[in-house]
Amino acid sequence: MKIFHISDLHIGKQLNYYSLKENQTAVLEQVIEKMKEHRPDVLLIAGDIYDKAMPSGEAYKIFDLFLQQISEITPIIPVFIIAGNHDSPERLNYASSFMEKHHIHISVMPPQQEDEYLKKVILEDAYGPVNFYFLPFMKPGYVRHLFPEQDISDYEKAVRAVLEREEINFKERNVILSHQFYQGQGWDTATCDSEQVMLSIGGLDRIDISLLENFDYAALGHLHGPQQIKSERIRYSGSPLKYSVSEEHQKKSITMITLGEKGSPLEVELLPLRALQDVRSERGRLEAILERAKPGTLHDFISVTVTDETEPYRMKEQLREIYDFILDIHIDNQRTRKKMEAKLEARENLSPKAAFGMFYEEIMNAPLGREEEELLEKTLDRLTEERE
Repeated sequence: MKIFHISDLHIGKQLNYYSLKENQTAVLEQVIEKMKEHRPDVLLIAGDIYDKAMPSGEAYKIFDLFLQQISEITPIIPVFIIAGNHDSPERLNYASSFMEKHHIHISVMPPQQEDEYLKKVILEDAYGPVNFYFLPFMKPGYVRHLFPEQDISDYEKAVRAVLEREEINFKERNVILSHQFYQGQGWDTATCDSEQVMLSIGGLDRIDISLLENFDYAALGHLHGPQQIKSERIRYSGSPLKYSVSEEHQKKSITMITLGEKGSPLEVELLPLRALQDVRSERGRLEAILERAKPGTLHDFISVTVTDETEPYRMKEQLREIYDFILDIHIDNQRTRKKMEAKLEARENLSPKAAFGMFYEEIMNAPLGREEEELLEKTLDRLTEERE
């Protein structure tokens, strides 16, 4: 069975206020062309279809056109979709019953009632059935009520409880779609800046991949870099586009899996995807950066770091005369480094209240209000009492 695996489309996302509509449309059209060329038996989309819980009308149109184009391919190629942490379950689930009639199967929440289980769809090939289990993004609180006698205090315990409840027959071939943060012991999972804000403090969202090792394939979403986690059977497809400068060296692709008979090795191939515009960084003296500008790169999304010790005349204007899509401009020299060191040193001596106030202002672009200050003081007082 041939499987296409993609995830983290983030339709509707902007890059520093620049629209990515044309780039997203272009890579989705490439997915369609690859489907026509390779004829997979199923397309798996492992979450984060949209970038926001309330997508724009334009975002809906882009994804609707994508599904419509898939439905026009013959023979029909089923599409399996799960919700990610960016998706609104209610909005993504809209018209799902109608979509199933067109072989588009969607799951947006884990089981909520005692008589509910993970969505399961069975496909057949020459070796028999393949069971596809849908595990959309979930927090411990989503399923805690189903396990009143268990400690469901973190993500791993929640996922473990849900999977054990399924009583999956691992003598058969099983594939799972999941949108969580999985790591393997002794295995370095590659993350980037665009994902760091999604990973919770204290590592409560980390799930050991041992929970997935019995599946014949685990199609994962959530991390933007294509990678396997310890085993070739457990893979993140990555996002189809670069969504931050920290992703500039990633090779975006479709993960194509060929699943043979039970116990046989997987065949894995990464089918490259190319955006209309690259996302990259430029660093060096201003003169050198301008000299490196080539006709084919002037429309890239770029982050610029200028290292001149003396700020060049009309620096921003000179850069913007050359590059159309500048994400940000930084200066890194002895003066700015000393300033940063002084800032960090000052922060080390801040009181907890002042430190949080500075953090709040950086995130919210506004100082703490009276209500926030009172709540913070009460929280700090309570923490002090507990330590005493």
